[in-house]
Amino acid sequence: MAYDFDLYVIGAGSGGVRAARFAAGFGAKVAVAESRYLGGTCVNVGCVPKKLLVYGAHFAEDFEQASGFGWSLGEANFDWPTLIANKDREINRLNGIYRNLLVNSGVTLHEGHARLVDPHQVEINGERFTARHILIATGGWPQIPDIPGREHAIGSNEAFFLKELPKRVLVVGGGYIAVEFAGIFHGLGAQTSLLYRGDLFLRGFDGSVRTHLKEELTKRGLDLQFNADIERIEKQADGSLKATLKDGRVLEADCVFYATGRRPMLDNLGLENTSVKLDERGFVQVNDQYETTEASILAIGDVIGRVQLTPVALAEGMAVARRLFKPEHYRPVDYAMIPTAVFSLPNIGTVGLTEEEAKKNGHRVQIFESRFRPMKLTLTECQEKTLMKLVVDADTDKVLGCHMVGPDAGEIVQGLAIALKAGATKQHFDETIGVHPTAAEEFVTMRTPVSD
Repeated sequence: MAYDFDLYVIGAGSGGVRAARFAAGFGAKVAVAESRYLGGTCVNVGCVPKKLLVYGAHFAEDFEQASGFGWSLGEANFDWPTLIANKDREINRLNGIYRNLLVNSGVTLHEGHARLVDPHQVEINGERFTARHILIATGGWPQIPDIPGREHAIGSNEAFFLKELPKRVLVVGGGYIAVEFAGIFHGLGAQTSLLYRGDLFLRGFDGSVRTHLKEELTKRGLDLQFNADIERIEKQADGSLKATLKDGRVLEADCVFYATGRRPMLDNLGLENTSVKLDERGFVQVNDQYETTEASILAIGDVIGRVQLTPVALAEGMAVARRLFKPEHYRPVDYAMIPTAVFSLPNIGTVGLTEEEAKKNGHRVQIFESRFRPMKLTLTECQEKTLMKLVVDADTDKVLGCHMVGPDAGEIVQGLAIALKAGATKQHFDETIGVHPTAAEEFVTMRTPVSD
């Protein structure tokens, strides 16, 4: 049978665009369908605009610390509409870049909602197209719990388009998105409380990292409320919100922001017209080659619920394109030693095993840990401390994990991730000469384990 396309990609996010571009570059006839915005979550309502807001929030600290270096500043004033307008302009620029990347690669772009008609056919804007392979790359979507008054709350999508900065914000959740947005709102001047139903946020991160961040955020005046959850939200006559907690307490706010998880975006996708199956969590079920239970349909990125990070979706998209159209260049995605950053204030950078994971996996570990006040702060009154930690296998000397809380943590850990990926030992770290004076050199000067 002759098909209209060799590959039809549903979703023009990071993974979908990468798969489409490279498949076309390998000679395949490719189309991409996108119903919202080119670049997906990351570019439009995720990591890119979020980090721009984090940069904006950080200026409050810079102004505060400037006097220690001889700078006399007048009263600083922040204008939320200016930040959002400039953010929007940059995102629009990136949308255009993604469009050019696709079109210049020879990919056919269909703008509209695509729906599966059968295992080899897609319908969009009243037209039908056939494809040898169909790739689902529709990503995820924020979800707000089904509580009374949920319509008064917002998720991360809406936060990027608020008309004004709320004066009082309740951020609900314990994952990295909640922690990041709590830092953004607090840093920009909103009275901010972070509510989490558990004992401590960032479950799955190293225990030292979680505890250290809690201490630093508390120093900064961010209101952290653990073992706290909202039962209902009510809108008051003056437009403010009243949140009643499960323990009976009542909190008032101008904005209730939920970051309590994301679901796969499968709405009206037509999966019922295929034999594609979902796993127990509701994500698309795939094998190691990203094939669904329908032979012609594949899926990558957040919609499969593995490692929900933009660079991982890019790697998965590349793997699919190579396996289908350039098999001699195919190599599977290696999910080990994936570095990641949390753009909280201060930042977190991490790669490899946590101390808890290493012990659970049976390693006899040595822990090297350092807490210190960064050089930049020595001329200021700021008492923030940086944390650096290495988890080492005591029997092989191999560095199993590297964790940091402090300025530019993500930038520093990216380089260390290469070392860990290559199998670096603690001796390699010890024999590496540090760059002085930097915070990063602390990773190669820690000599005495704090515990084993």
